[in-house]
Amino acid sequence: MQKNSKICKPPLKDQYREQPDSAIITLKAEGKVGDGISCKVETGKAMVEAGLHPATGGTGMLACSGDMLLEALVACAGVTLQAVATAIDVNIISGTVRAEGDLDFKGTLGVSKEVPVGFKTIRLEFDLDTDAGEDQIAALKKLTERYCVVYQTLTRGVEVQTTYHS
Repeated sequence: MQKNSKICKPPLKDQYREQPDSAIITLKAEGKVGDGISCKVETGKAMVEAGLHPATGGTGMLACSGDMLLEALVACAGVTLQAVATAIDVNIISGTVRAEGDLDFKGTLGVSKEVPVGFKTIRLEFDLDTDAGEDQIAALKKLTERYCVVYQTLTRGVEVQTTYHS
């Protein structure tokens, strides 16, 4: 992860200050219900076919949406980390970002109504090769967590509005 030029250029920030509505966008995702128990999701770069995790009866041959959620967290945290490092002049020579989460599938499969559906705990870990000091690492941590969209969405929660059409 070499340092590169500023990711968010000042004119863009100025635009958002001067025209606040121009900073509001709607991101979209779409999937097609597939054969068996699957859903084909267009990622913008490739089609990903998601299916059941083996712990819920899946074959393991299709992407698991739980894994995709963790992958989105890793991707967002990694990009945010690099942008923050560039902004606060921290040199990251290389690094690895990992996320892992604990699920109890008794909730997902309806075996126990007392077990919640979803991740019980998610752990996000950064291994960095950097010459940054403790204070710089603390600032990097604080700002990465503050500005990572997926991290903030998971930690603060968000209202999800659902509509069905037939």
